[in-house]
Amino acid sequence: MGQKVNPIGYRLAVNREWRSRWFASPKEMPEFLHSDLQIRTYVKDKLRLAAVSKIVIERAWNSIRVTIFTARPGIVIGRKGTEIEKMTEEIGRMSGGKSVKIDIQEIKTPELDAQLVAENVALQIERRISFRRAMKKSLQQTMDFGAQGIKLRCAGRLGGSEISRAEWYREGKIPLHTLRQPIDYGFAEANTVYGKIGVKCWLCKPEGVVETPVAEKRERETPPQPSPEATPQA
Repeated sequence: MGQKVNPIGYRLAVNREWRSRWFASPKEMPEFLHSDLQIRTYVKDKLRLAAVSKIVIERAWNSIRVTIFTARPGIVIGRKGTEIEKMTEEIGRMSGGKSVKIDIQEIKTPELDAQLVAENVALQIERRISFRRAMKKSLQQTMDFGAQGIKLRCAGRLGGSEISRAEWYREGKIPLHTLRQPIDYGFAEANTVYGKIGVKCWLCKPEGVVETPVAEKRERETPPQPSPEATPQA
């Protein structure tokens, strides 16, 4: 009982992508993994108000590409690109002098991104807005933007009560065991004066909004090679 599976990990290679895309030897693996965690923590802290949904890290031989998915690209870039330059220098220093390239992807509809919905609810709770009001407002907004379903769960000392508890609301359909359904998942924490409150969000996106797995993308991008039988002999 109570053994849950992360919806993103459950769908990897089916209709979700990995957020760290590189291959390493067993010797380099721990170093790369800790470096990725450090980069993600740094970017999240620096761009706390930029509505960053996810950070994808790709590594080649001596270079790192960091793709930031954000709803507010203007804040990430900064005036005349100053913020990007600072972040590039800092990430390069973290990764031991490797060449760093930062890409920015804009999220057109943040209301259909589970991570941003969870962070929005957490931010409202931090501002002392009633958690029920914040959850119901987010549910309504997301459904208005065409989502098939959404479930929000808050847990902790809700309303400052002595005993912690969990409350959740759901609207529409959330088929968590159906792999072909594009279920998005997000988690955020609200740091209040009476402790942390965790916010989880499951979001069933409208049909057609699915991440293409990496393997499929590469197959589409690489043109088909002619077979040796098909080449005319001189």
